[in-house]
Amino acid sequence: MVGAAATDPVRAAVSSVQADPGARHTIADLAGRSGLSARHLQRRFTAELGVPPAAYVERVRIEAARRALAEGDEPVETLARRLGFGTGETLRRAFHRHVGVAPSDYRDRFRGTREYA
Repeated sequence: MVGAAATDPVRAAVSSVQADPGARHTIADLAGRSGLSARHLQRRFTAELGVPPAAYVERVRIEAARRALAEGDEPVETLARRLGFGTGETLRRAFHRHVGVAPSDYRDRFRGTREYA
């Protein structure tokens, strides 16, 4: 489970990721936005949230992908590029690791549930 950011620098990093999940969010980029060195942000981020910045970015992107798959018809390849995964294969692997199913299966299952609800 991800905790809550307790300090302004970590909150700044978290806010930038949540505002635009598909943007570039390397540790150097996040450190620049938070006003800390990359190493210091890495330690504080992990201590406050319980996950390293890269894992947090991936989780936020997966949640954005879940919403997009449930609400729209955008192809997986397009979603992957828009959400910062780069390729559809990278999105598929991350999605399966976090959600346990392929993005297309998730979309099919959600729509099936929604149509009969």
